[in-house]
Amino acid sequence: MGYKGVNKEVKRYRSCTTIHILLLLIVIAVFIWSVIKPERYVTWTLEVLPAVVIIIIALTTYHKFRLTTLSYFIIAILSIIMFIGGHYTYSKVPLFNWIKDYFDLNRNHYDRFGHLLKGLFTIVIREILMRKTPLTIGWWLYFVTLSFSLAIGALYEIIEWLSTKIDVGGKATEEFLGMQGDIWDAQWDMSLTLIGSILALLIFSNLHNKLLGKKE
Repeated sequence: MGYKGVNKEVKRYRSCTTIHILLLLIVIAVFIWSVIKPERYVTWTLEVLPAVVIIIIALTTYHKFRLTTLSYFIIAILSIIMFIGGHYTYSKVPLFNWIKDYFDLNRNHYDRFGHLLKGLFTIVIREILMRKTPLTIGWWLYFVTLSFSLAIGALYEIIEWLSTKIDVGGKATEEFLGMQGDIWDAQWDMSLTLIGSILALLIFSNLHNKLLGKKE
């Protein structure tokens, strides 16, 4: 690689780093907002903890295992979704309350929207598998990626169920579950995560391959 090629790579590296810093600052700003007078602090803690853990892992591994900018965008979006849900609780997010009233719906659908978007995390899982395992582009990669996505979704539902057994805070536990009277809430959540995961793979796989320098 000549001087021009090296210079181009340095500029691209710096550009990506700048974008990542901006994403981090936005996420931190939303986090600070979310912690100021949330609906209930116990619920807030339960809702935002997974996002905080993922952000810490992403930060601590940034120099050793840097993800694509697409993956960092997804982590930022999902973190913000969880911070908003933690601040208001998923069943009381104002915009979706307005949608509920305007369309005469029977529930606030922010949690359903959130689980659909959580399917985006499939791209992050896909990247880790492609870079750290022998899996290559093909049907097995799709199958294993979707399996991991569903497993994480199921684990989250199990954690919600365990919270009812531990009863961490009565009303807070009910808000964390966000069932809103729907006995099939867990099944809806996992189904929407699966749909979101499939859509994410269909929409972003080609772009993701280009960012990773892979070819079909």
